[in-house]
Amino acid sequence: MSTIPITVRGAELLRQELQRLKSVERPAVINAISEARAQGDLSENAEYDAAKEKQGFIEGRIMEIEAKLSNAQIIDPTTLDADGRIVFGATVNLEDLESGNNVTYQIVGEDEADLKFNRISVTSPISRALIGKYAGDIAQVQAPSGVREYEVLNVRYE
Repeated sequence: MSTIPITVRGAELLRQELQRLKSVERPAVINAISEARAQGDLSENAEYDAAKEKQGFIEGRIMEIEAKLSNAQIIDPTTLDADGRIVFGATVNLEDLESGNNVTYQIVGEDEADLKFNRISVTSPISRALIGKYAGDIAQVQAPSGVREYEVLNVRYE
């Protein structure tokens, strides 16, 4: 597995989720399994089956997070010195040249992308079009509705 870029904030969120899974979720599901097992016949015990399924999900997620953290390349946007170029971790102000609307995005790792908070994945079409651009450049993004053009208004590392 190759390295996975992630911001300091994203790595901390993964660590918190891992801690919660190990210290809260895992013990709770183990307890649920033992309670369901105490009810007797396991062949027709829906609670037991559900608890075992949940345990499998939790253990899988723990392994997934541990693998991501071990392969993570943690990048602190505040320490970047990219001379105004758009790179992973940068926060970008854009103007949609068709509508005139301004939007702000931070380019983050896949796990921390959340459009509600204007965080877009480094693998998204808009990120791929923006990487390497500077303020004043025009980025052409292939969208489902066709090509959209955005002017880069500002690049920050915060």
